[in-house]
Amino acid sequence: MASSLPDLSAPEVRRYNRLAMQIQDMGEFQVIDFLNRLVVAERGGPDNGAPFGFRLQVDTGDDTAAWQTGPATELFTTDTMVEGVHFTRATTPWRDLGWKCIASNVSDIAAMGGSPLYALITLGLPPETEMDDLEQLYRGMLEIGAKYGVAVIGGDMVKSPVVFITVALTGVHPGSPMLRSAARPGDQIGVTGYLGGSGGGLRLMLDYGLVEEGRVSNPPLRGISAEAAEYLRQCHRRPEPAVAEGRILHGAGVAVAMDVSDGLADDLSKLCRASGLSARLHADQVPAHPLLKQAFPDDYLDLALNGGEDYLLLFTATPEVMERVMPLLSEGAAVVGEITPGEPGLVSVVDQSGAETLAGRGGWDHFR
Repeated sequence: MASSLPDLSAPEVRRYNRLAMQIQDMGEFQVIDFLNRLVVAERGGPDNGAPFGFRLQVDTGDDTAAWQTGPATELFTTDTMVEGVHFTRATTPWRDLGWKCIASNVSDIAAMGGSPLYALITLGLPPETEMDDLEQLYRGMLEIGAKYGVAVIGGDMVKSPVVFITVALTGVHPGSPMLRSAARPGDQIGVTGYLGGSGGGLRLMLDYGLVEEGRVSNPPLRGISAEAAEYLRQCHRRPEPAVAEGRILHGAGVAVAMDVSDGLADDLSKLCRASGLSARLHADQVPAHPLLKQAFPDDYLDLALNGGEDYLLLFTATPEVMERVMPLLSEGAAVVGEITPGEPGLVSVVDQSGAETLAGRGGWDHFR
């Protein structure tokens, strides 16, 4: 996997780790790169799966880890949502929070072309949490689980000053999962649907008050219809992971994909770093829903590039494969750019005038 960090042998890892540097000085993605290299360089111990025919297929650094278990490939991912970091109780009610914390993990499974299976839930809860709220949280999990085939089979619970939910999710794939690291120069870049809706919904709630079902509260917004407000609210609170689309991509011969959780520009940069390449996006080809454009006529492109939490799929393929797969996808799917030789992770955006600028780090980074 390509990285902006130097190649680190085990002694170099230890020396690098002793530098007087804080994680906020590096940013989330360089920290992840460092930890990936550390665990690969220094982990040891017996391979307990070898006697049973288990074979690691996808190591740390992709949407999920994967290992072969007989005729199928097992996928495994985990994600955490923390109150005050990923959500507030004002913008995300408990039932929607249950839906969303499962959706973010299902999206990782979808990015590999797999199907989700079993979930373990770890809860951190303040002692004053009301039982009705906890019930609503689980009803949201069970609701999305019934739709996508996820069974909650256990977990853990601890006392915490703020609410956090960690989901560990398994999945299954019939063959070789799609990866971030296999893009090639000349590949076209595609997305499976409209971008920016979740970021637009969050901005609407934070800037203008809560978006309730069927209406916008305090104050009425400049030309934003109730239909637009409800669409954006649902995009943020109840994202639909692209499981069916992941299967379509894999079945059509797509080998490179990841989900859009931190914003198109940032996630494409991750894909390019993993593949050792650069990319070019075309602003006029980035799909944004008409209701997002209605609500944010001046900002919809920024939301589409940097909004995050859309949980659709970003993928690359040859023009021949792209021509075959695009008609199979739903409304909003689009070809948005191309993979190019160049500095790993560098992403540029071409505007309607033909001017090309580097995409900024506008997506989500926990430590910046």
